[in-house]
Amino acid sequence: MKECDVAIIGAGPAGLTAALYCGRAKLQAVCVEKSVNGGQVASTEEVENYPGFMAISGPSLAEKMAKQAEKFGVGQQRATVQGITPDGRYWLVRTTSEGIKAKAVIIATGAEPRLLGCPGESDLRGRGVSYCAVCDGAFYEDADNVVVVGGGDSAVEEAVFLTKFARCVTLIHRRDSLRAAKILQDRLFGNQRVKVVWNSVIGSINGRDMVESVTVRNIRTGSVDTLPCEGVFVYVGMTPQTGFAGGLVAMDDNGYIITDETMATNMPGIFAAGDNRVKGLRQIVTAAADGAVAAFFAARYIEEHFG
Repeated sequence: MKECDVAIIGAGPAGLTAALYCGRAKLQAVCVEKSVNGGQVASTEEVENYPGFMAISGPSLAEKMAKQAEKFGVGQQRATVQGITPDGRYWLVRTTSEGIKAKAVIIATGAEPRLLGCPGESDLRGRGVSYCAVCDGAFYEDADNVVVVGGGDSAVEEAVFLTKFARCVTLIHRRDSLRAAKILQDRLFGNQRVKVVWNSVIGSINGRDMVESVTVRNIRTGSVDTLPCEGVFVYVGMTPQTGFAGGLVAMDDNGYIITDETMATNMPGIFAAGDNRVKGLRQIVTAAADGAVAAFFAARYIEEHFG
């Protein structure tokens, strides 16, 4: 069992920023990550909206964040977290590797977009397949057509947002009506750059090095068409990676962790940061901000409770 001041679960932008701030505060911190550093950032081809960089590849940004945290002495453990349990004033973080006994815990595991699961989606992720229009929309300036998949608020909002860049945005929805709020639907239907394809699903996303087209199947008629496009934005939901904390900290109906403005959960000594918490905007910069806040107040918690 490894003992430390702060156990940070997740090494995306929120976790790595929390690690950096913990390290600079002279706290002994361990960052537990089941996969590669950076989270979703590591699979992003290019990042243009992170302050200080006109453009930087996602993997490069993740590497810089990780090295900066490492410079200040933060340890890392490559493992999957299985649960968190109390041990007096401490918290025990159970992992598939060595367990961790910590005075405070920062949960920064992020959220994963739900996938379409069609051929071409994984191969072309970051090369035309995206799950964030705010992140990647500017890459499609003057594109002839980009596709948005979904029918909820996010899909409709982002389809309208993408009309700032692309000449045409095609929204593909599996039903004959949208689930989005009426005001959002009005904006969508009032935008001449948007086309809607009803009762249809994506059969495959096609392209060699970049997205070139999608195969669209009408679920009522069975007809199949190929639609040329330069990008595909998928909005069929997100899944917060918080299952291991179920029953421990308060969450909303979708599994997002509820925090206050200090990133504190309802359990003393447990904080959450990044895309896995209830918030209005999920971006690299907001995740990093959450990580800094969580680390600052975790340090304050430790000082107040452990001296």
